Amino acid sequence: MLHIQGFSKVFDKKTAVDDVSFEIKEGEIFSLIGPNSSGKTTIVHSVVGLLYPDKGSITVLKKDVTQFPAETKAVIGYIPDEPSVWGGMTGEEFLHFTGALYGMTPAARAERIEELLPIFSLGAIKDEYFENYSRGNKQKFSIIAALLHEPKLLLVDEPIVGLDPESANIAKREFVKFASRGGAVLLVTHTLPVAEEIATRIGIMREGKLLSVGTFKELVTSAGLKDGVSLDTVYLALTKR
Repeated sequence: MLHIQGFSKVFDKKTAVDDVSFEIKEGEIFSLIGPNSSGKTTIVHSVVGLLYPDKGSITVLKKDVTQFPAETKAVIGYIPDEPSVWGGMTGEEFLHFTGALYGMTPAARAERIEELLPIFSLGAIKDEYFENYSRGNKQKFSIIAALLHEPKLLLVDEPIVGLDPESANIAKREFVKFASRGGAVLLVTHTLPVAEEIATRIGIMREGKLLSVGTFKELVTSAGLKDGVSLDTVYLALTKR
């Protein structure tokens, strides 16, 4: 679904991502974890087409994102770390606007919106303006917008920031459900228990490099630790080497 090979990105002579390679297959939730400025969001922005690789390649469904930008964007759903929408737009208008960008007909948009709003019980506030929403409700609408056009690849950057515990659990279930239906998820998070709970594989980054990749159990073994430890402990052990 997603293949990244030898990807590097430099900003003002500072290497943000250094020769990173990994792939995500159908049915997988691949989580990137690491400290701030380790390159995680730069990778997401490059997959979605907001940035261009300086070296290497990024392909979605075997199509290069720089050579086939429209085709690859069409199969991607993107949940940014900060939901940013025109304040004078209602939640429902935002969803219709997003669906229109992906070429959905008004009827298809209306049907899909009606199907998705109950996930977070947003029907009662769909006609309110974004500027009046809480941070959590903005995030909920962003999650629904990313699922609206039934993408193949979901890019999720800090998905549960601002969500209450119940909504966070709902979001996690939706990501797992998405993958179980044959989708693929790239999940970037600082909330390590989330990655430990739902990721099928985890990549640990530091200073632009991908240090380790594997299942949680494989990372525990790589860190020389015993079963029963948390991902926090594994992460600290692997990043201090």
